[in-house]
Amino acid sequence: MADQREESKAALGGASPIGGMTLYPVPESVARARRWFRKFTAPYNLACPIDDCVLMLSELVTNAVLYGEAEEPWRVRVEWSRLGEALRVDVHNPGFPADVRLRTPDANAAHGRGLCLVDALADSWAAGPSRFGGTVVWFQIDEAWKP
Repeated sequence: MADQREESKAALGGASPIGGMTLYPVPESVARARRWFRKFTAPYNLACPIDDCVLMLSELVTNAVLYGEAEEPWRVRVEWSRLGEALRVDVHNPGFPADVRLRTPDANAAHGRGLCLVDALADSWAAGPSRFGGTVVWFQIDEAWKP
């Protein structure tokens, strides 16, 4: 029987979890996620632009807070992992995976650019069913740990 760490690693596509947090679905959680991500990734001396990662994390947590839905109290779960030289950041919420898509907002639209930013900055990203139920949206930076 696999231990919890091995099960978690398998759920992340073989990535080694290096941190995570659980947040309330409130706007203040976006700033909290940024602060904690910076604090907990600092010792790893990542070779990727941390500000880009923080921006993408902010967008995904904002979307999770805005669009996650459940009939009972719920939380947003953020996890960051190492997969070889890559950094992967997962954001889980109880929303519907089919609702996650790139949008093409017009110039005056107040919303709809978050995933466009993630698409432009990340080496890869995707959305799908979360192992916690609901949705996971993740991004990956391929050379976050250069040898």
